[in-house]
Amino acid sequence: MINLNNKVTIITGGTRGIGEACVRYFVQANSKVAFTYKNSKTKAEMLEKIFSERVKAYKVDMKSEKEIFEMVNSVVRDFGKIDILVHNAGIWNDGTLENLSLERWDEMIKINLTSAYLLAKACLPFMKKNNFGRMIFVSSTAGQRGEAFHSHYAASKGGIISFTKSLAVELAPYNITVNSVAPGWVDTDMCSEVFQDKEFKEKVRREIPVGRIATAEDVAGPILFLASDLARHINGEILNINGGSVLCG
Repeated sequence: MINLNNKVTIITGGTRGIGEACVRYFVQANSKVAFTYKNSKTKAEMLEKIFSERVKAYKVDMKSEKEIFEMVNSVVRDFGKIDILVHNAGIWNDGTLENLSLERWDEMIKINLTSAYLLAKACLPFMKKNNFGRMIFVSSTAGQRGEAFHSHYAASKGGIISFTKSLAVELAPYNITVNSVAPGWVDTDMCSEVFQDKEFKEKVRREIPVGRIATAEDVAGPILFLASDLARHINGEILNINGGSVLCG
């Protein structure tokens, strides 16, 4: 039912976890996909080989304004336009306020939040030109309720939520909708280290009302929905994907 034929999508962080699941789902929905990666060149080349001319990988450091703008311009040269932006790339680590260095705070904000601003700004002229656009940012339940010992991460994701709501109104006159998804725990590489503790992982699972930890595909599906015409009247929404563990709408 979802058909993104003739659409061009940028997906950041496309070689693992939620990003890779998005690449696969969007290609299955007939979109052409440009995805970014930082270190996983082998995985990026594998995805290019699997999906042939429908996808192309771009190496981008999310801390670099220059690389982000160059990537967006390259996508337009390679594919002709940009219709959809899915900003998934990000980092997660812990740190008490007492031990959190300014360097680590700045890194988190730059990679998780400032990159969203840069990507949106870079894509906007091309979306305005075509009077069409869909921007979807990956936030987190931490951005909604805060998260002790991860204040820098929660702040970056809370910023994504406010940024989403602000752009939703600002860009609506150009037929550009802006939404966000807010996952809870997801069983991906980002959580692999903490999930090595099997007791902790089981505790997390038990605390989720539906009784399971989300997969990457559980998040990629709602992202695909928000990019489709089925969601054309949804704007400024934070779509919770947490199995009922955080009930805020």
